[in-house]
Amino acid sequence: MKYVHYQVEGQNQLGIRLETGILPLHVLENVLPDGIRLPRNVMELVETKMLHTSIEHLLHHHESEYKNQLLAEDQIQWLPCIPHPGKIICIGLNYRKHAAETNMPEPETPVVFSKFSDSVTAHLADIRIPETAEQLDYEAELCIVIGQTAENVSREHALDYVFGYCAANDLSARDLQMRTSQWLLGKTGAGFAPIGPYLVTTDEVGDPNQLGIRAYVNDRQVQNSNTSDMIFHCDELIHYLSRHMTLRPGDIILTGTPEGVIMGLPETERQWLAAGDRVTIEIDRLGRLTNTFIR
Repeated sequence: MKYVHYQVEGQNQLGIRLETGILPLHVLENVLPDGIRLPRNVMELVETKMLHTSIEHLLHHHESEYKNQLLAEDQIQWLPCIPHPGKIICIGLNYRKHAAETNMPEPETPVVFSKFSDSVTAHLADIRIPETAEQLDYEAELCIVIGQTAENVSREHALDYVFGYCAANDLSARDLQMRTSQWLLGKTGAGFAPIGPYLVTTDEVGDPNQLGIRAYVNDRQVQNSNTSDMIFHCDELIHYLSRHMTLRPGDIILTGTPEGVIMGLPETERQWLAAGDRVTIEIDRLGRLTNTFIR
């Protein structure tokens, strides 16, 4: 199931992305038994225990009752698929080829840092390049969305705590990031964590470590890899993090970027993101996340 968080006529809505358009989730309440309601916001959606198969059943058997209420994607204003994550946990140097291109050894344990939760932004949102930054870089990443409270969970059961996944761009102002040993300053600018466009449930994604992941700058492909190249796979990351902190519904984990970032190029070849550039992150089964940069 691909869920969409969007705004129409000033009202925030949840929807389901179908092949024929976006179905407002509340439309399905018309065919539910009395007293049953569907989630009204993203956190209710993530925390709900309603089986997605139940919603799929409604979609399959009541198509004639909602087919005229579908929205085209150009009719909506996209919102972040997780608008207020409790934690944004990021993993650095988590792809073998990315570690190699930056001439850094593969880490023996996950490299963990964070962004502030108000750095998230949506698909198609413009992102302002900070006046203090001159070296803005893209980073295509798979984002894990936690669906259940996780404390000290085993690797074997770690993926049971995941609600779904989305595409993310771990934007990095490299000049600010490398100013000190702490990366935060270069990682958490306004809009530095675009996520979306869809929140895709685990049943539709399958194995999160078998997904093609790509990035494009102005339609030129700059990253092309697979999540199988991760040093620490998704289940291992959840297991590791849950031993050191409590993961809660709505927390998100950005799992690292593959090779192909600007910082991995020789200094004479680096062309940092500039005003007018358009970056698209594409991950198999998760869709394409696009943002344009402005000054």
